[in-house]
Amino acid sequence: MRLVILGGPGAGKGTQGRMLCENLSIPWIATGEIFRNAIATDTELGRQAAPYVEKGELVPDPITIELIRHRLTEADARDGWLLDGYPRTAFQAEELDFLLHDLGQELDWAIWLDAPVPILMQRSLDRSREDDAPEIVRRRIDLFHQRTIPITEYYEPRHKLLRIDANRLVEDIQQDLLDRLKAKHL
Repeated sequence: MRLVILGGPGAGKGTQGRMLCENLSIPWIATGEIFRNAIATDTELGRQAAPYVEKGELVPDPITIELIRHRLTEADARDGWLLDGYPRTAFQAEELDFLLHDLGQELDWAIWLDAPVPILMQRSLDRSREDDAPEIVRRRIDLFHQRTIPITEYYEPRHKLLRIDANRLVEDIQQDLLDRLKAKHL
């Protein structure tokens, strides 16, 4: 199964993504991990990404998509994967579809962990660093929503969006995810 996971700060992407990968026996592929590995192994793409990563800026799309291309062609990703951290925009979703077409693959589902803003705020503040003021956390959530609506509008008409209520217990969310993926995959 080939999946992307979407959700605001505090929605549970990392927790649910890792659990889902374990349950489905597919690799969890995070863009941050891809960048760090490329930089650590001193690849050409890693050298191109390094200045952006070091400054905390977004790595340009052409570099990111090439790094993802390399990662999705590795042996452990042959039978499926879950991508976390990409796409972040509708343009990137389209670029990912082009890449997958080139690789002879197809995305099964874009999972959107949907939680109300007050829940995202509370979870983010509970886990954030001391210097994360509520207004900074709120800005991150606002930016996420500005980018997410176009992504959901990209995947929904393609019948690729799986919206999950993320305002529940971790175990209940995971079971719902597994049940719905199983039902849709039959």
